[in-house]
Amino acid sequence: MGCTNSKRYSDSNLHRNDPKVGNPEVGNSTTAFLADPKAVAKGKVEDHYDIKKELGRGTFSVVKEGTHKETKQKFALKFIDKKYVDADDMQLLAREIDIMKKVNHPNVLSLKEIFETPKQLALVMELVTGGELFFKIVDRGSYSEKDAANIVRQIVSGVKYLHSLGIAHRDLKPENLLCSGENDMQIKIADFGLSKIFAGGQQLETSCGTPDYAAPEVLTGEHAYDKSVDLWSVGVITYVLLCGYPPFYATSQPALFEKIIKANYDFPPAEWDYISDKAKDFIRSLLVLNPQKRLTAEECLLHPFLAGGGAGTQPLNIDQSMAEYNARRKKEKTQGGFSTSQELN
Repeated sequence: MGCTNSKRYSDSNLHRNDPKVGNPEVGNSTTAFLADPKAVAKGKVEDHYDIKKELGRGTFSVVKEGTHKETKQKFALKFIDKKYVDADDMQLLAREIDIMKKVNHPNVLSLKEIFETPKQLALVMELVTGGELFFKIVDRGSYSEKDAANIVRQIVSGVKYLHSLGIAHRDLKPENLLCSGENDMQIKIADFGLSKIFAGGQQLETSCGTPDYAAPEVLTGEHAYDKSVDLWSVGVITYVLLCGYPPFYATSQPALFEKIIKANYDFPPAEWDYISDKAKDFIRSLLVLNPQKRLTAEECLLHPFLAGGGAGTQPLNIDQSMAEYNARRKKEKTQGGFSTSQELN
């Protein structure tokens, strides 16, 4: 089975045997797929919010700033044109909504309300103005290992919370790590399009995620996997946060896969001689081929890199390397490069 990122809600393999999929009687209604149909608010979003400037645009959605008419609080309003969303995608969208309605954590993007009309779905979400984490770091300039540890601590805290609810994110990557605020660098984990709720001990089998950050067992598809795939992704993210480039890089998808499934990476001295042994040990404890030997989210928070205050405070000279990495990611996304838009297998 494969899972592509070229369209955010395109993981139709997950629901291949669901009798609702493709059933014309169900129609193009998200409510029909929601675990709690009462979660949809009454009326139209325009009745409750003043619609402001556009913040972003996707394949079949647009995000605008909105202000609640009574409280004057600002939110991000995501409008989805339902004529572009088939029954498969509508069910996946409903799954994302179900997950977002469950979460309430300072490091996880929250969903406030849902409005639905025959033609449009409107999601009222927490407004995050700082942009993507990796771009924010470049804009910020001065940045240290201690800053990186603080960021990773927040990501792991959010992951721990999701796992406690039985939610595996499965697609932790730079695009899904947003910054709230200008100076405090509060991290928000976003985009649950590939997430799946699992029961105690249940393993997941669909190959999903972005190759650069995907765990080896996800890429090979040889065995079922569990929430530990998120911790591998945390290891890759931490590596990039400390040096500005990923641990696994290749000019072709097969070569990239080979490096990942063999955990073939190193710590080039030009950058890593200035990084603490605690940070390197933290990464080594996550980029482990055996999922059972990876640190859990709870264990990550106890690791000296995050808990011991041993991270260095000297500025890291990663601005140029991370800016180049951001440019490459943006180019690959625009041109349909293998790292963001093609199927994993």
